[in-house]
Formats: sequence, structure tokens, C-alpha cells
Amino acid sequence: MQALIKRFTVTLTVVFSLMAAEYSHAKSPKFVSIFDGKTLKSWDGNPAFWSVADGAITGKTTADNPTAGNTFIIWRGGDVADFELKLQYKIVGGNSGIQYRSFEVEDAQWVVGGYQADFEAGDTYSGILYGERWRGIMANRGQRIVVDQDGKSESGLVGNSAAIQRNIKKEDWNDYHILAKGNRIIHVINGVVTCEFIDHDKHVRPSGVLAFQLHAGPPMTVQFRNVVYRVIAQDESLPEIKPNTSGIGP
Repeated sequence: MQALIKRFTVTLTVVFSLMAAEYSHAKSPKFVSIFDGKTLKSWDGNPAFWSVADGAITGKTTADNPTAGNTFIIWRGGDVADFELKLQYKIVGGNSGIQYRSFEVEDAQWVVGGYQADFEAGDTYSGILYGERWRGIMANRGQRIVVDQDGKSESGLVGNSAAIQRNIKKEDWNDYHILAKGNRIIHVINGVVTCEFIDHDKHVRPSGVLAFQLHAGPPMTVQFRNVVYRVIAQDESLPEIKPNTSGIGP
């Protein structure tokens, strides 16, 4: 009888745990698609460079049609603050990035500055946190950076940069995942954490625009598809990150 009661208690605990997990999940804001795969509705960029091709937001420069400076396509669905973003990207040549909590540069159309989740065709910068027109490189790939109110930083590791790079596909689709809650930011590519940043600096940006970058320089093509976004609720917490020097995720 005692064994039966114990089994019932364990079963009940599991059921309640599952119910609680489902209820908590139900309360969390859901992901919504912010690109319909067909048009640039709610997106604002220079039509000389941005279009929809193969079901993806596509930015392209050529030798005959270069951009004089970095140019961006901006999501006009509202500012982002505490959020989670998932998308797939492909890049052929050059450098690009995903701007978030960013600002539009005054008197310059389609020019944006702020936090950037960087990626490139090369082997160095994909996954870093960059401050476009702002604070420069803020966290290199594989780093965990904590910045205090005076702008001084302490660094640790979340992974091995070379191992992370080996997990990124060249001229093919990769998954980019960005999480931002309060002063904490996490970048993830193909299931591997590439950097973590805790920003106590007085210049911290709690909200701003979301945009994609097309970089000035040699001809390049960058594409974005399956773009989904959700607000992170006030009572939600970001996951704790453990160092992963293998570069194999998650």
C-alpha cells in the first residue's frame, strides 16, 4: 500500500510539474513572423539594394551598383526592447549584421547605429557583438563580457572561437538566435553560444529599432528568411550560459 501511495505521489508530482511547465509556456509571448516571405511589408530600405528573392529579404551590391556606405533595411513594426529573435541567414562575400535596440542616424536615410549581431563571409567576426557607429567591438566571439557603469570590462569565456567558426556554413543557410533581456545579451549561431554581454555602462540602450545591414565594399549578397520575433515577458529569465570550448551546441 505504501509503495502504491508513493507511486501515486510521484506520478501526481510529475503531472503537476508538466501542467506548471505548460501553463508557464502558455503565459510567455509567442513567436510571430515579421517577414511574410513574399513582400517587404513593414520593412524599409533602399530599393536599389533590397528586394525579396527566393523567399528571403535580399540585400545585394555589385560592381556597377555599389553602396557608398553601410545601408540598412529597417523593420517598421516598432522598437525592440526585451526580445528573442530567430532567423536564418546566408552571405556570399562581405560582412553584414543584425541591428537591435538601435538608433537611426539623424539626417542620413537608412543608416543605423547600435548593438549589432555581426556575421561575415570570412572567419573572424561571425557571432560577435559590435556597436555600429557607437562603441566598436563589444564582445569578440567566444567571450563573456561584463561592463561596469564606468565602461570598464571584465572578460570570461563561453566558447572557443575557432571551434565556433567550424560550426558555421559558408555560402549556405545558418541559424542566428538573439536574446536580450534588461542589460543581458546572448548571441547564438547554429545552436552554439557565440558571446554573452552584460551591459551596466551608462550608454546602455534598453530599446531601439531592428534592422539588417548591407556593408559597403566589394560586391556581396546577404539574405534573411524565417524571421520570427517575440517579446520576453517581465517575469522570464534568460538561460544561464556554461562555457563550451568544443564549439558544439547547444
